[in-house]
Amino acid sequence: MGKGAIIASGEDRDKPSSFHRSTTAHILLASGSGMLTFMSIRGQTVAMSRPTTEQTDNSPLIAAIDLGSNSFHMIVAREDHGELRPVERIGEKVQLAAGLDSNSNLTEEAIERGLSCLKKMAQYCAGMPKNAIRVVGTNALRKAQNSHEFVRRAEDILGHSVDIIAGREEARLIYLGAAHTQSDDHERRLVIDIGGGSTEFIIGERFEPRMLESLHMGCVVWTQKYFSDGRISEQQFDEAYYGARLELMNIEQSFRNLGWQETIGSSGSIKSVYTILGERGQEGITRDGLHALKKELLAIKRIDRISFKGLKPERVNIFPGGLAILCAIFDSLKIKKMSFSEGALREGLLYDMIGRNNHEDVRNRTLKAIQKRYHADEKQAERVTLQLTRLLKEAQQQWNLSNDDCQLVLSAAMVHEIGMDISHTQFHRHGSYILRNADLLGFNKRQQQNLAMLVRGHRRSLPLQALFQLPRRECQRMLKLMILLRIAILLNHRRSDKGLPEYTFSVSGASMKIAFPDEWLVNNPLTSADFEQEQSYFSRAGYKLEFV
Repeated sequence: MGKGAIIASGEDRDKPSSFHRSTTAHILLASGSGMLTFMSIRGQTVAMSRPTTEQTDNSPLIAAIDLGSNSFHMIVAREDHGELRPVERIGEKVQLAAGLDSNSNLTEEAIERGLSCLKKMAQYCAGMPKNAIRVVGTNALRKAQNSHEFVRRAEDILGHSVDIIAGREEARLIYLGAAHTQSDDHERRLVIDIGGGSTEFIIGERFEPRMLESLHMGCVVWTQKYFSDGRISEQQFDEAYYGARLELMNIEQSFRNLGWQETIGSSGSIKSVYTILGERGQEGITRDGLHALKKELLAIKRIDRISFKGLKPERVNIFPGGLAILCAIFDSLKIKKMSFSEGALREGLLYDMIGRNNHEDVRNRTLKAIQKRYHADEKQAERVTLQLTRLLKEAQQQWNLSNDDCQLVLSAAMVHEIGMDISHTQFHRHGSYILRNADLLGFNKRQQQNLAMLVRGHRRSLPLQALFQLPRRECQRMLKLMILLRIAILLNHRRSDKGLPEYTFSVSGASMKIAFPDEWLVNNPLTSADFEQEQSYFSRAGYKLEFV
């Protein structure tokens, strides 16, 4: 069987304007060889691509690109016995968030800054397998109304897809990166990351987050909002401070109630404060240290006069906003001391890739949690998944479906009935709404929307109008996945482990054929009627289904 096939076993993340080596980068490259196990169901294993167990200096590179609101970062690394060995770290200040106009559209100038940076990074992406690199966008791209235009042009340059991730998914990845740089103890820790456009808060134990939040405040947007004239007055600082306190009111009580033993900061703004205080002989960030920095900053009066030992020149113009946010965080959450972690989003992306290769895929946990929350019939989901695996085995190569495609439709099979918890009437629409609007950890924005689309189209008439609004290639891909999902569901219409005979399934172009044993369809008229209805639906989409 060829690389990337589906099989069933058992039965079948700052230099201002120039590229530089950075210890705070954000890109990861990954190996595209082998097989990755997705899930195991009742003794059946659905397998994707998994790396070889033997790692050497010649082992494939893995990489990830973080399109942050302040800077774009990249890290290239090798996996060595489950650990990461960075090969290259590069980054460039882009300040995408500063390029958002009054209508929340990225200006052409901001887009060009970002694309210019990506053209320099593209050489690292050339020839990389699609599953060997992750490129993610954060708050600025989440907020931009025309993010699709930037994404389209960025993908043309990189030759890889760009995923815009939700705030809580960003928080999860940040925690994963920070946790891997800490001692593997059992203490509960609070991780805080002040980015250019948002600030993430995570409480977790070891490598598992327990509470995740992302607030719409960051060093770039806060400096723009409160220090745009380049001056630093006490009134301006207080406005920035209390603006952050208002944002924090949404989470402070729940975080205090859960509690933590250790506080860790990550990324540029917190690293700047940590380094400045470290140059003064202080170990970690304390409230007294922050108050001393605030007093000195107010005495300077202008941003262009800021000069602290340990503060990089490229971070001067966004320092006041970051400091105001950090002061507010310390007071709101009553933090006494904060240490610093070099691990953040970029490393989290990398370890997430490794985790998926080692059967620790958070997406599977997310789907199972959704099943339980909405009281889905898990046994029926298993039945559908098993039949869908069999159909994918025959259709993947013929229909040129990728591993990600197969994983997406298998995910849809797990949660296609969650809408029944609202109402049996139109439950496919209810399920689609839930998936489109929920926080789905492990899924990027595009995957989440496509997952919702598949659930929307798993029964009744095919949503051709919505499908035809997609780019032609994506439309056909989603249509094929939807058809396979529908067939797998019909094969399990009885909702029983018994009664389904051996059958054959074949695909040729836009035609499909299912052959059952002689007389079986005659004796099972409901199934026959179901497939007759599907013939009509598929025909309208340009596909032919034959069943005998």
